[in-house]
Amino acid sequence: MSHLHINKVVLLLSITFALSCQNQKKDKIEMKAPIAKKQAKELEKHGDIRIDDYYWLNDRENDEVIEYLEQENAYYKEMTAHTKTFQDTLFNELKSRIKEDDSSVPYKRNGYWYYTRYEEGKEYPIHARKKDNLDSQEEIMFNGNEMAVGHEFFNLRGISISPDNKYAAFALDTVSRRQYYIQIKNLETGDIYPDKIENTTGGSVWANDNKTLFYTKKDPVTLRSDKIYKHKFGTNANDDTLIFHEKDDTFGTFVYKSKSKEYIIIGSYSTLTSEYQIVKADTPDESFKMFSPRERGLEYSIYHFDSDFYILTNKDKATNFKLMKTSKEKTSHKNWTEFIPHRENVLLEDIDIFRDYYVLSERENGLSKLKINRWDNTDSYYLPFDNETYTAYSYANLEFDTETLRYVYNAITTPYSIIDFNMRTKNKEVKKEQEVLGGKFNKENYRSQRVWATARDGVKVPMSIVYHKNTKLDGTSPLLQYAYGSYGSTTDPYFSTSRLSLLDRGFVFVIAHVRGGEYLGRQWYEDGKLLKKKNTFTDFIDCSKYLIENKFTSAEHLYAYGGSAGGLLMGAIVNMAPELYNGVIAAVPFVDVVTTMLDDSIPLTTGEFDEWGNPNDKEYYDYIKSYSPYDNVVAQDYPNLYVTTGLHDSQVQYFEPAKWVAKLREVKTDSNLLLFDINMDAGHGGASGRFEALKETAKDYAFLLDLEGQIQ
Repeated sequence: MSHLHINKVVLLLSITFALSCQNQKKDKIEMKAPIAKKQAKELEKHGDIRIDDYYWLNDRENDEVIEYLEQENAYYKEMTAHTKTFQDTLFNELKSRIKEDDSSVPYKRNGYWYYTRYEEGKEYPIHARKKDNLDSQEEIMFNGNEMAVGHEFFNLRGISISPDNKYAAFALDTVSRRQYYIQIKNLETGDIYPDKIENTTGGSVWANDNKTLFYTKKDPVTLRSDKIYKHKFGTNANDDTLIFHEKDDTFGTFVYKSKSKEYIIIGSYSTLTSEYQIVKADTPDESFKMFSPRERGLEYSIYHFDSDFYILTNKDKATNFKLMKTSKEKTSHKNWTEFIPHRENVLLEDIDIFRDYYVLSERENGLSKLKINRWDNTDSYYLPFDNETYTAYSYANLEFDTETLRYVYNAITTPYSIIDFNMRTKNKEVKKEQEVLGGKFNKENYRSQRVWATARDGVKVPMSIVYHKNTKLDGTSPLLQYAYGSYGSTTDPYFSTSRLSLLDRGFVFVIAHVRGGEYLGRQWYEDGKLLKKKNTFTDFIDCSKYLIENKFTSAEHLYAYGGSAGGLLMGAIVNMAPELYNGVIAAVPFVDVVTTMLDDSIPLTTGEFDEWGNPNDKEYYDYIKSYSPYDNVVAQDYPNLYVTTGLHDSQVQYFEPAKWVAKLREVKTDSNLLLFDINMDAGHGGASGRFEALKETAKDYAFLLDLEGQIQ
């Protein structure tokens, strides 16, 4: 696009704000902030009229929009120029803890050991395999560093190996729009076939004939995954057969193969409802059979074992889910029988099936548990975990005929370990411990605890806390509070090498497990969505008040961070309780909720109705409008703000934070920082390389540490 190549000299000369000498303390020249033009657009719904002065910013093809974004970037760079040396130092510090020539723990599948490895100084992984055993010669399937040459953004995903091990389907995105094209590589000759399957989700699955490939396409406008196609290897992708079209625009669809390798499965999903269709992987040209037709509010997922299917479901008001089973001949939900009953206090999250064992992933009182069971009922036990700030989960268990369960364990103070556990002998082998390089890390230097804040409605909200043992908990220490709080997504206490740079500088770090996630079970999610969404925001604020009252920090030193739907949380709290925070980082924030949820041409909108509500219904319109950050910006003092986005973001469009920042600049009454940093080459996930991502973390931390006066 021509507007992306605007001459920077002409651009800077055209910026309408002058340079002025400000902030002598930091001895730097400050620009006045960019002021976006106002162009009133009247938006009417349910007889209510909203005036959106910055609606015009939603056109990324408009040169004037790009110019404004470039002005914001120029302002951000000028205002943070004094931190640039520190950012570089911090980046090197973050990078120094990483084992640059690292590799994953190999896993076995169909006679090959697969793994990824990094080379020193390189951004992207190398995907490789070895036949039969790990002493065999390495076969490099994909070298991301070579493939990424010439691309500002690069993402390789969805590597799918044919059953005969000869071919690999793979997917690439070089725009950061999450629209992947699929190609096929001959792993014996190294040839990549020229045929490209465009606009897919990236995932694909082979039938057992080694020539039939199923994949999912996206709607080119809304980016909803709506069609399943069948491709015959060696034919033109334009001739591919449409197998299924998900016409309900509140649903998405996907396709995968059962762990037993016997079935190809098409799934349809919305926030509240799911449905599956199946076909034998040996006969991919047969018609798919409906497993059990969708019923609103009925969620289920299926697992094949021997002559039965096992179904994880909320059927019959099983809020925390239960496990049912049915024969593969009679799959309708009318034939399902109970296998593991619903439990009020235990969320059943997943099941891993092996020949002799099945493993349940559970959550009780916020803590992850793994329960191992023999099919013959001769043994059943939990793996022991010993504190309240840990994370444990099943990991890459792709083999069926094995006694080994592979799982990941880490605590908020302890690097992760990948562990192989023999379910029969109960012996375990640590296959990999995360290395923290640099020679300074000692887990004994850090302390953690779980505390419970009382929300304004009396509900107890848990928080996981970590800090350096020398950090004073007397109200003077800086604290970074994080939460997400949507879609039932749970942020478990996890270890981070990057976070050490804050902890070692006296920061306390807190994960607030607010309603809207599933930390305390499915009801915890239900109580933070739709017409109860404000619980997410008030929980976060009440956690902040608890942290201040109990001397973990003070309002002068309290900071908040959230991204995407967590960015909505940030936008809400700075409107509702700006006095509690000295600074807030809002990454790719979803802040224009009413307008976005009324526009079904925007990617992902229709599938979100069961999460936020459909504002075409006046009850939901009024409720969403009452908290939507953009609609509730008012003339008041706001904390220091650092807002980020990506021009090509497919999840939260760049114009949401752009409009929000422009409106904040117009009406806020303080002189605090408001910085807007736009990655002109990336999307929702930010930069694609592992080191480029660390540079973004360095920017975040520099913002916080500058406000704390720790940058000279």
